[in-house]
Amino acid sequence: MSLIEVKNLTRILPLEIPVTLVKDVNLSIDVGQFMAITGPSGSGKSSLLYLLGLLDQPTQGEVTIDGQKTSNLSASKLSAIRLEKLGFVFQFHFLLAEFTVLDNVMIPMRKLGKWPEKQQEERAKSLLSDLGLGDHMHKLPSQLSGGQRQRVAVARAVANEPLVVLADEPTGNLDTKNTEIVREIFRDLVKTKKTTVLMVTHDLDLAGATDRRIHLVDGRIVSEG
Repeated sequence: MSLIEVKNLTRILPLEIPVTLVKDVNLSIDVGQFMAITGPSGSGKSSLLYLLGLLDQPTQGEVTIDGQKTSNLSASKLSAIRLEKLGFVFQFHFLLAEFTVLDNVMIPMRKLGKWPEKQQEERAKSLLSDLGLGDHMHKLPSQLSGGQRQRVAVARAVANEPLVVLADEPTGNLDTKNTEIVREIFRDLVKTKKTTVLMVTHDLDLAGATDRRIHLVDGRIVSEG
């Protein structure tokens, strides 16, 4: 079952000399698929991910998520889709330094308002415990290691039970052990929750652990496997 449909997707920066970031991408992504986006630096990997995550708007083409076309939606409606259906993990965790680990995970749940406050807290604690952070939830991000902070970022990304998690070089700053931990977290999300995971990575070993890989060059998909 297709969760994301991409038709003729193109993004061009309207500079004095226009720069094409993504060119004529067509793609169908299924529910519960673990997909890697690979390619050399400057190939458009992150640009494509940001278009799929509705963080950027295409110059032309269409992204359909869960049956809803998004090209003509208002900024507020796009924001609502991101909050409810999408979760994001970046190379830098972007945790809020003044909030505890627990509060960082609860922020998207509070914004969505899907559950009562007590249930939000219970869910956040459960997620953190599942990720081996049960003893750290009342700490500030500065008190955690890099690998621990990235696991908090993953917990925050899945807090609202998104259909899709989009990860941009999520292990780029991690050692081998923590890279393996993050990989297994993603695989578990796919296996047990049927969450679709889309991941940009330079790590070919990590990409090889996914169900599907697309390779970009100059903004175009040149191979798939």
